[in-house]
Amino acid sequence: MSSAADTARHQPNIPLYLGIFGALLVLTVVTVLVSYFHLPRLPAILIGLSIAAFKASLVGAFFMHLKGEKALIFALLGATFFFVALLFLLPFLDSRAISEQQVTYSGEKAASTGHAHVP
Repeated sequence: MSSAADTARHQPNIPLYLGIFGALLVLTVVTVLVSYFHLPRLPAILIGLSIAAFKASLVGAFFMHLKGEKALIFALLGATFFFVALLFLLPFLDSRAISEQQVTYSGEKAASTGHAHVP
C-alpha cells in the first residue's frame, strides 16, 4: 500500500506545467516575430535554432522528466546531440568541397580552351 507521502510525491505540479506551456507559447511567438525582422540568413537561422533548442530542452527537462535523471542519461543525451550535430555538419562540409572542386575545374577548363564558361 502507498502512504500519503508517496501519493503527494507523485502528484503532478500543475502550475509548473502551465508555466512551461506558457513559456513555450511565448517562445513560439518570439520565433514568429524574429522572422519579421528580415535578418540576414545566417543570423536568422542561428536565432531560430537557438530558440528551438531552448524549447526542446524545456520539453525534455520537464514534460519528459529528464530534469531529475542520473548522470548516465545526460551522458547518453550529450553523445546523441554530438552525433546529430555531426550528421548535420557532414553534408555541409561535403557540399562545400564539391562546390570548390567545380569552381577549380571550371576555371582550369576555361583557361585551357581560351573560352570563358558561362552557365
